[in-house]
Amino acid sequence: MSESETTTRCGVVAVLGAPNAGKSTLVNQLVGQKVAITSAKAQTTRARMMGIALHESADANTQMILVDTPGIFAPKRRLDRAMVSAAWEGAEAADAVLLLVDPVKQRRHELEPLLEQVATRPERKILVLNKVDVAKKEPLLVLAQELTGKVDFAEVYFVSALTGDGVAEMKDALAALMPEGPWMYPEDQVSDASERLLATEITREQLYKQLHEELPYDSAVRPEKYLQRPDGSVEIHQQIVVMRDNQRAIVLGKGGSRIKAIGEAARKELTELLGQKVHLFLHVKTDERWSEDKEMFEEMGLDWVK
Repeated sequence: MSESETTTRCGVVAVLGAPNAGKSTLVNQLVGQKVAITSAKAQTTRARMMGIALHESADANTQMILVDTPGIFAPKRRLDRAMVSAAWEGAEAADAVLLLVDPVKQRRHELEPLLEQVATRPERKILVLNKVDVAKKEPLLVLAQELTGKVDFAEVYFVSALTGDGVAEMKDALAALMPEGPWMYPEDQVSDASERLLATEITREQLYKQLHEELPYDSAVRPEKYLQRPDGSVEIHQQIVVMRDNQRAIVLGKGGSRIKAIGEAARKELTELLGQKVHLFLHVKTDERWSEDKEMFEEMGLDWVK
């Protein structure tokens, strides 16, 4: 078949799940490179970061826009409400809704309301049980049977988002579900996140990785400047915002050692991702009311919700 005769398909897949089910890891696997930040800390994804996965087969070339939605949980604060609102918006107009479940942790208190909401949605629903590399087979099959009894899932897949087991087969099936039509994005684009936003996400990931339980969820990274230098390198200035002075001291570390380590790790990863030399400048600010700042929400790609 010549290139001009090859059918093109393009569609949207919403990736839903309780916090920490492995959604970002799965999106990165499907795309084939990192587009979403991952962390052992729950509720890492804040905005609807999209990944764009390509799939070639004998009869069609397919582009799948993966909407990596924030984990859906019971919202308490304005930031939580904005994230849950973003998650459901991400599921609208999708050609398939993929519900990812961690069979080890399960997080029933968050999974049950999610199942109820997914059950009433009109889109084609796919159940994906994650972590087959560590979960025991018998309980896994029992869980699959129980969940398909509650929701009319069109298909069930068993995968490991971490190792990639079963992901290729699932990707084949997802591509076949996409409607025929022209691609929405250029072939070499893997995400709709701007480089500026991606850079803040990479720094935020390092904050979580390096500070673990010391730094609560109440932190944000703001983009300040993003300048292309004449020598082909990029200069990035970011502000890390925390709520209390003792958190600021934790981020800075003794003699500024911690912020230096965070900056070095983020700069190294950004250099690889952007394919150019990166000069990264970080500073820390205390603002106990940052989570009530409308401008801040817009910078994170979230809608301001009451």
